[in-house]
Amino acid sequence: MAHTLFSLRGPVSALALSLVALLGLMRLAQAVEIQEVTSPKGITAWLVEDHTVPIIALDFSFDGGSAQDPVGKEGLTRLLAATLDEGAGEMDSETFQAKLEELAISINFSTGKDRFYGSLRTLTPTLDEASDLLALAVNEPRFDEAPVERMKAQLSQRARRNESDPDAIAGRALAEAMFGDHPYARPTLGTAETLAGLNADDLANQKGKLLARKGLIIGVVGAIDAETLAGILDKVFAPLQEEGQLVQIPDFEPEFGTGVNQQLAVPQTTILLGLPGLTRDDPDYQAAFVMNHILGGGTFTSWMYEEVREKRGLSYGAGTSLSPYAHTGLLIANAATKADRADETVKIMLEQISRMAETGPSEDELQSAKQYLTGSYPLRFDSSGKIARQLVALQNAELGIDYFDRRNSEIEAISLDDVKRVAKRLLADKAPTVVTVGPKQG
Repeated sequence: MAHTLFSLRGPVSALALSLVALLGLMRLAQAVEIQEVTSPKGITAWLVEDHTVPIIALDFSFDGGSAQDPVGKEGLTRLLAATLDEGAGEMDSETFQAKLEELAISINFSTGKDRFYGSLRTLTPTLDEASDLLALAVNEPRFDEAPVERMKAQLSQRARRNESDPDAIAGRALAEAMFGDHPYARPTLGTAETLAGLNADDLANQKGKLLARKGLIIGVVGAIDAETLAGILDKVFAPLQEEGQLVQIPDFEPEFGTGVNQQLAVPQTTILLGLPGLTRDDPDYQAAFVMNHILGGGTFTSWMYEEVREKRGLSYGAGTSLSPYAHTGLLIANAATKADRADETVKIMLEQISRMAETGPSEDELQSAKQYLTGSYPLRFDSSGKIARQLVALQNAELGIDYFDRRNSEIEAISLDDVKRVAKRLLADKAPTVVTVGPKQG
């Protein structure tokens, strides 16, 4: 099990945080024990029971995310996430939000490309009220005109800011270049124009498509036993329809080898390189995870950081990351530099990618990476919220209830041959998609 670190107000919360501070280091060394709980009405959740402090974290996800937005209604699922807690049942937005504030309850919703997420944070004494409010938000959202228009305005403002933000422009250009007309190319946030056309009927229809018992994943951590949790699960999730109305998203091989340059009057040039990645269920994923750490994921110890930042001072930082989706995967490299050194920076980044593909790391670099990746793993479990999110992520990826116990041994088992093999598989003879956004050079 793991302790809980998360901010709430009032004397009970102060006591909780004090206890956490005292017990944190001891509890980090303990194993996370996961129970599988099935409610009387068939709702299943993974539970880590921890009565150290009177706090409960409940996270969940539904199959289907922003990739389910209809063409011309981009941003719909993101708007749904913003409005589910803006009034529900007989409570309008102001009343619902005031109740959350009064009881120090947090309810949040968000979306990715493939899944729709929700979370609840509450103290044990307010669990009944918190689960009532969550049940209303999930099952009886109001979508009243005033809060819907307010949320649309907020999201539209953000979308307009993104039109002049180099990172956002680069990310969208990379997605469009690599995904073409695939649903992954559509912006999760939408645009000011698409958001303006959305209404309450659109939100109600999208809720009906996404929020269903089939594909529902739940993770719970905190001061709650299995029997109590079972009742909460039925209250919140049993009223949902059995199956949603999802559009089938096709598997996809992204396009590589194109170049996109967009001029923007900003101090630096933002650089993104797109390369093949892996889905999370690929047998080579752990080897790719270790390889990526050495190439650019390890920040201060990675090749990208060392060559781009430390040796040449071209950028404050340079790195790589794996992006596994349900239907494809990417490896993305990033940096930002002065406009007149953008070409040089891209060249150095490409050299590190070629070096990884052709020679791979040394045995010492591999051992150092594995030591870091296994040693830092407990940091993912230093709060109830982090553990709850991990429980959901594990189920989303179908990694098994024993993954916490297996994970470090899987990392330790990665050999130098494994890393070199996956590096050749992903990087050898691959021309990345290169996106630069910044001022005109020379």
